[in-house]
Amino acid sequence: MSSSIQIRMGGYGPASTGFSRALKFIGDRLTAEFGDAVEIKYVWNIMDLGYRAEDILWLVEHGLLTLGYQSSSYLTGRVPELGIADLPFLFPDVAAARAAMDGSLGTVLAQKIEERVNYRVLGWFENGFRHISNRLRPVRSPKDLAGMRIRVLPSKVQARTFELLGAVAMPMDLTQAIEMIKAGSIDAQENPLTNTVTYGVHKFHRFHTLSHHFYISRPIFLHRPAFESWPQGLRASMQNAIDAAVSFQRDLHEAEEKDSEKIILAERGEIAELSSAEHDAFAAATAPLRQEAKASYGKEMFALAAPQRE
Repeated sequence: MSSSIQIRMGGYGPASTGFSRALKFIGDRLTAEFGDAVEIKYVWNIMDLGYRAEDILWLVEHGLLTLGYQSSSYLTGRVPELGIADLPFLFPDVAAARAAMDGSLGTVLAQKIEERVNYRVLGWFENGFRHISNRLRPVRSPKDLAGMRIRVLPSKVQARTFELLGAVAMPMDLTQAIEMIKAGSIDAQENPLTNTVTYGVHKFHRFHTLSHHFYISRPIFLHRPAFESWPQGLRASMQNAIDAAVSFQRDLHEAEEKDSEKIILAERGEIAELSSAEHDAFAAATAPLRQEAKASYGKEMFALAAPQRE
């Protein structure tokens, strides 16, 4: 490589988050291997620059950023097949979820994204299992959600999930959600504990329920023309760096979830751990969605996500 190749990586969280640290991990690996032949730059949190969290999608698609990540739910409008990854209570545990996303399901979904968006998808960060937080009351059963206004990701599947649970689903971007939570104009939200703490939601929501209702991944996508213009050696090294960064980020996520639970309790928040029977009641209420998924996405694709249900 005769001249420096600029690689601009971006996200939507502080530099201290596991996602930002994973970007730095990738950049450090490439710099160590290629030195001055690459020039790595970071935009840790595009929201600090006045963008919405969802803007990461077009910033990468149009090449203003080279690499970014975003919860797959944000792409379901353009890539409907991603809705299968939004299904509630799809995976029994983290191991099953990771196996699906690192295996055939993740491969198929990456292909579907690349068919419709100007990306090259090279891996999946873990946003993890999501939980419910709210400002009104403890939630231990679907009836406790009745009439509760809850922010969900911009996904029809996720909106329908909470409608089945009796809540008023309000799909919206993270930026708008944070503002409305602070103003008290929505009652609840759902996120991994890490996100709840990172964005300060725990300061406004007293009640937290470990519902494990969705497992969400964040595709790591690159501006395809930029990636395909690189020498083969750099493309291979980027893939290797991302593979290693995924493991690094997932380990960080596990630690962050434990730390976030301590922070919530220290702020006098209440955390409800559901019994098996309570958890099953939520799963039963949303069962129609999983049945419909077999017809919507086909039994073959559904089996990639949930072979234990076939």
